[in-house]
Amino acid sequence: VQLVESGGGLVQPGGSLRLSCAASGFTFSRYAMIWYRQAPGEEREFVAVIGSFTTRYAEFVKGRFTISRDNAKNTVYLQMNMLKSEDTAVYYCKVSIEGREYWGQGTQITVSS
Repeated sequence: VQLVESGGGLVQPGGSLRLSCAASGFTFSRYAMIWYRQAPGEEREFVAVIGSFTTRYAEFVKGRFTISRDNAKNTVYLQMNMLKSEDTAVYYCKVSIEGREYWGQGTQITVSS
């Protein structure tokens, strides 16, 4: 199993970014995919999850972030709009397969003017 995040970078407050997580080594369409983030000095926290037909978001990103997936490309996305300085963190994607968790290496998002 391999998960590779991309799309991070520096963005001004109010800006947008789209993160991608390319997956391989498992049947992508069968599993829920989850985005987490970890700010400096903070614990890793849940951001959003997408199953086959459903999505769920942390309260602090509702209305600003959208999770989606393309099963043909084995990729999950996180569209982030109206970014705030407090969104600065390393963003990770995760999949749980048969009780085991797999994480990507993360991609850094910095929201700053």
